[in-house]
Amino acid sequence: MELALSIFATFAGFEPLALRFALASGGCVAAGLGVWAVTALCRRWLPGVAAQRSVWLLGQCTVVLAFLLILLPQSERLRMLPPIDIESFSTPAAAPRTGNDAATPATVTPAPAATTTPQTYLAWAAQSWLLLYALGLAYTLLQLLHTRRALHALAVAGNKSGVAPVDTIEVDAPISPMLFGLFRPRLLLPLHLRAFDADQRQMILEHELTHWRRNDLQWASAGIVLQTLLWFNPFMRLLRIQLSWAQELGCDREVLQGRPPAQRKAYAAALVAQLKLQQAPISTALAFGNVTPATLADRIALIRNPGKAPQGPWVRIATLAGLAAVLATSLALQPSLASQSPTLLSCTTLMDAATGQRLRHDGQCDARATPASTFNIVVSLMGYDSGHLIDEHTPLLPYKPTYASWNSEWRADTDPTSWIKYSNVWYAQQVTTKLGDARFQHYIDSFGYGNRDVSGDAGKHNGLTQSWIGSSLAISPDEQVDFLRKIVNRQLPVSVHAYEMTARILNPQTLDNGWTISGKTGTASPVLADGRDDNTRQYGWYVGWATKGARTIVFARMVLDHRQETYAGLRTRQAFLRDVATQLDTL
Repeated sequence: MELALSIFATFAGFEPLALRFALASGGCVAAGLGVWAVTALCRRWLPGVAAQRSVWLLGQCTVVLAFLLILLPQSERLRMLPPIDIESFSTPAAAPRTGNDAATPATVTPAPAATTTPQTYLAWAAQSWLLLYALGLAYTLLQLLHTRRALHALAVAGNKSGVAPVDTIEVDAPISPMLFGLFRPRLLLPLHLRAFDADQRQMILEHELTHWRRNDLQWASAGIVLQTLLWFNPFMRLLRIQLSWAQELGCDREVLQGRPPAQRKAYAAALVAQLKLQQAPISTALAFGNVTPATLADRIALIRNPGKAPQGPWVRIATLAGLAAVLATSLALQPSLASQSPTLLSCTTLMDAATGQRLRHDGQCDARATPASTFNIVVSLMGYDSGHLIDEHTPLLPYKPTYASWNSEWRADTDPTSWIKYSNVWYAQQVTTKLGDARFQHYIDSFGYGNRDVSGDAGKHNGLTQSWIGSSLAISPDEQVDFLRKIVNRQLPVSVHAYEMTARILNPQTLDNGWTISGKTGTASPVLADGRDDNTRQYGWYVGWATKGARTIVFARMVLDHRQETYAGLRTRQAFLRDVATQLDTL
């Protein structure tokens, strides 16, 4: 039991990956069904095309590509179905609306006690599937290794005959003539072939050497690797079997080309006789009799009448177009996952502050948005560096009725500590106004902050007071962590006092797992084309850094979702502390 809990704890840090992996697994099975349907139609109406090995290997590649594309978070932009809203399965009581997103106590409240919800069940199921996939992959690889050892043992026990351009070994075993070994091809010939007549032996040998000349070992190996990677997908196995079938037909066609009917008849008799003598075929080898009763009829039909495959390019183009259509459809019709809410845009990115190594990078992290109240970190650095801010409680600025007062907490005299705690807009505006346009722009440029555009609303000349509030200034989560890393490593052109006081008023808190979190939330509405705020959606930010011992991790989490009772910045912070911060030790 303890081992199981330990395994699940390890996989818990990969919850977003596990959910996306489960979605990609289901998507590739659906893609496999589509590919199998296209290739089945091709086999029925275009048998000459279906007999080409490239069709079946391309089919496998299409399924694998569908899996990989669905796995990529950027592919969510291409999907037409709405996201799976996990939270819609339950209806928790909404938290009261308290005003601004930061208008809550600055202390980090303990994460709520773990409860079993549909989201929890889904996370467990996804993590279980990821573990099961790893175990299944390991088992499949062991099976391949066992088969390779069995073939090697047969080769060692046999006697070299030296009658072909590849190593030829006669073995006293009821096997089919087979070619194996990707890097060192070897041909195994059973001793019972000596009972066949000379023409039959010659054609059997020619069949195996044709596999060698056509590089069928490489084609078969590629099919086996793809099937192994997606071992859970039944259509990958079917496509790989059909690839083997097409390879056998191709070699039969070349061996029989120009031969008289008597030799074709002898060849068919040898095939039937060999099928009776062989044991179960070995999938990692290319064997003369490697057929099933279901495919034997096709080979006998070809032997009787070896027609030529169509050479026209249009039928092949049509087949490729069909596979491409399956790939595009499987990608477009896969829903994305919304792990917390009906999220329209999301990103979670974490980076090691010392090395710059990305530890997690999920979602649309290159999408820019207004920084909202996260910009107060920038204002704090500028204010303390310029001397307009002194310490945690100086200056204390008096409230005036003309100031913005969206929240009751803003209608009071404010110092730097309460400003950060309540994200007081008018206090930040007083600091930036004292800086002036030129110095304000100079700081933003030297910080390399976002798009560096602090011009404000078009034609209103309000950049000093509005540029970071749903206006001209925009920044992506990737740019946020780059900026935060400069703060942690003290690479910005500001004073030591500015660094120290900014860190102090952010009121860092230590979690139960020993990590100390310094962060800032932000909430803002997108701006519509007519300049009005979109009251149906909200951006939510939570950015900062986490420290434990000598290690520091910078982070940024950003979402765009539908407006709810609580502010998006608060929800984003709570989700980060619950789902990510508790797992920092696993990164």
